[in-house]
Amino acid sequence: MKIMSIVGARPNFMKVASIADAARGRDGVDHSIIHTGQHYDERMSGSFFTDLDLPKPDINLGIGSGSHAQQTGRVMMAIEPVLEEQKPDAMIVVGDVNSTLACAITATKMDIPVAHVEAGLRSGDRTMPEEINRLAVDAICEILHTTDTMADACLAREGVDPARVTCVGNTMIDTLLRHKQRAEKQGFPATLGLEGKPYAVLTLHRPASVDNKDRLSAMLTAIRQATEGLHLVFPIHPRTRRNMERFGLMDMLAGMTVTEPLGYLDFLGLNAGADLVVTDSGGLQEETTILGVNCVTLRENTERPITIDQGTNRMGGVTPDTIVPAIKEARATPPSGRVPEMWDGKAGGRILDDLARRLGSDGPKRG
Repeated sequence: MKIMSIVGARPNFMKVASIADAARGRDGVDHSIIHTGQHYDERMSGSFFTDLDLPKPDINLGIGSGSHAQQTGRVMMAIEPVLEEQKPDAMIVVGDVNSTLACAITATKMDIPVAHVEAGLRSGDRTMPEEINRLAVDAICEILHTTDTMADACLAREGVDPARVTCVGNTMIDTLLRHKQRAEKQGFPATLGLEGKPYAVLTLHRPASVDNKDRLSAMLTAIRQATEGLHLVFPIHPRTRRNMERFGLMDMLAGMTVTEPLGYLDFLGLNAGADLVVTDSGGLQEETTILGVNCVTLRENTERPITIDQGTNRMGGVTPDTIVPAIKEARATPPSGRVPEMWDGKAGGRILDDLARRLGSDGPKRG
């Protein structure tokens, strides 16, 4: 099987790392990684290849930043000649970023089977660009690999043919389980002077959180109020920093430990040692569930409801009157929950097994 995996933005690397690990040394699998360059900053992507022991991308398309339409169009134009030359038997796309959508569309139109890893995740909020990407990618992909039974149920409600769906588990959790001990041994919290001290980790990066001055200011005020007594560590996203500087809000960071975006291992070690994580991220909801750390998600909805139903996550909303009580409740409640079924570190292997079954030993037959 000649399989091509697409990475574009920071969360994709953790997901594809598991597949790359499973492909190493597996007879009959020729696995390559194409980096679209949607995240091109060394701090946002480059260090991840080292931290995750990922092979360097076979091809880097170097797309860079731009509007959603610009990024999507550039990726489609850049990936087409690569597919024409490489002729993979299948493409794997992960997550919900613009690169995922662009490559899925292009490969599908070229009659190349596409497998979507993390299929069936829905927030129900069509104002989120990621939600549009999820809906479109799941509609066109021939193969849908889900992380949990709630995603399976979502696809069933949408009328998806169950023959297209296989629950494989969570590749991002594969990567976490593989690297957790190494991350903890690095002792990153101690380098920040946090060893033995109670602290909370904060991440904010979504446009809905950080692009409006009044909302961002209100959220930060509420977070500081509700986390009093915990030291706040804020690895700040470039978009968030730019907006805070533009809005004149940098003084709100006084007393926090503010860092640049962290590499995978440092960030994993930081979260593993935290008393609380406050975030608007998707993936952190899943990681904290495995780490046994309480998480408050600063959004009005989540595409990962399994982390609430079975994990350590709770919704905090986006206004002070919901953020403050959610954080206080999380601080007063010991972490509880259980690990979702099949989040066992073996999802990458299941994906390759499923592709082998679906494609057959001689690859897909195309007319």
